[in-house]
Amino acid sequence: MPSEPSTSHPRGLGLLWSSSLVRYLVMGGLSFAFDFGLLWALHDLAGVPLAVATPTAFLASFVVTYTLQRLFAFRASDAVAPSVVRYTLLVIANTLLTTGIVALSDEAGWSWMVGKVIAVAITTVGNYFAYRYWVFARPKGAPSHV
Repeated sequence: MPSEPSTSHPRGLGLLWSSSLVRYLVMGGLSFAFDFGLLWALHDLAGVPLAVATPTAFLASFVVTYTLQRLFAFRASDAVAPSVVRYTLLVIANTLLTTGIVALSDEAGWSWMVGKVIAVAITTVGNYFAYRYWVFARPKGAPSHV
């Protein structure tokens, strides 16, 4: 009689979802949509200058991004305060970088949207490693969140 497949190992979409990288990218996509939409609304609809709208939208997405990444992408269960401090430092660096790239894009005659996409592409790679190994790092000996 053939043995029943084990249900303890994820298959299909469950296997994909078991990867912190996949969860990070999905949660990041949701966060990007929030950030991009708010930037568009502030600048294109409300007429707020890019130098103000870009960091405002980016910082407003702080709570959305932190919550999604902590709960779903990295499934962190440690104390919130230390990771919030590390995340805040990362957000400051990302805000400065994003604002600069969007401004340079605009000054070069490109759409601010091109600059925003370039900034997101650059920060996405670095942020995955920063989140996994610094912001939401598990204490030594704790089970992996991969």
